[in-house]
Amino acid sequence: MGADEHQLRHQIVEVGRWIYQKGWVAANDGNISARLAEDRLLMTPTGVSKGMLAPEQLIVTDLHGNKIAGEGACTTELDMHLAIYRLRPDVNAVVHTHAPVSTGFAAAGRALDLALLPEAVIGLGCVPLAPYALPGTPELAQSIEPLVGSFNALLLANHGVVTYAHTLRRAFFLMETVEHVAKITLVAELAGGAKALSRREVQRLLEARPRYGLDTTAPNLPGCPKAAEDLEFDSTPPVSHRQLLSLLEDLVRSQIH
Repeated sequence: MGADEHQLRHQIVEVGRWIYQKGWVAANDGNISARLAEDRLLMTPTGVSKGMLAPEQLIVTDLHGNKIAGEGACTTELDMHLAIYRLRPDVNAVVHTHAPVSTGFAAAGRALDLALLPEAVIGLGCVPLAPYALPGTPELAQSIEPLVGSFNALLLANHGVVTYAHTLRRAFFLMETVEHVAKITLVAELAGGAKALSRREVQRLLEARPRYGLDTTAPNLPGCPKAAEDLEFDSTPPVSHRQLLSLLEDLVRSQIH
């Protein structure tokens, strides 16, 4: 094992511990992968808690999903990871969790697409919702393919969240930002309604991205995030009281961790 692989194994274990401690995964949920070489990936195995991983448990595969080294089976979400690497050559790491508040929005059929926070507009743009597909199947990879090229974070309907970036730490920070935005969006709605920034302010924030050294290879699609003017003509039905209560319960549970 080379020095780079040794370091990357420990980084994946570290991120696994972080997402477990934050309550973004439970039991054996979630999966993490990173690009080991141009044609090699290093990823978490199935059936192992991400908070209790050991470096030697990680599995090496090629870009077609064939196992090269390691004991046990690859993560059941292997196809989703492979699709992201295939569609985004700039991506070197993928993190998938069931972060409670973000996943609550996904379960309610809600994208995180409002321009509420300057930091979120700059760092994320928005987080669209991919249609539901059975976890652990090729259909899940197919459901995200139309979105992967334009975003760095996705909600998976009735499933969870996936983020991807040039580095493993950046992918983790994107996940942290998505969950943070979900919490603030929920609180804003419970407090009387989220108030989006104007389209002019959104454009200014998007244009400021290079000043923050952020990756701009995945531009947002027009109208995402939604500005205040967009909401005036938005026909999306408001979130129901029952959905808000469900999201609030998820938020409370996440704070316990």
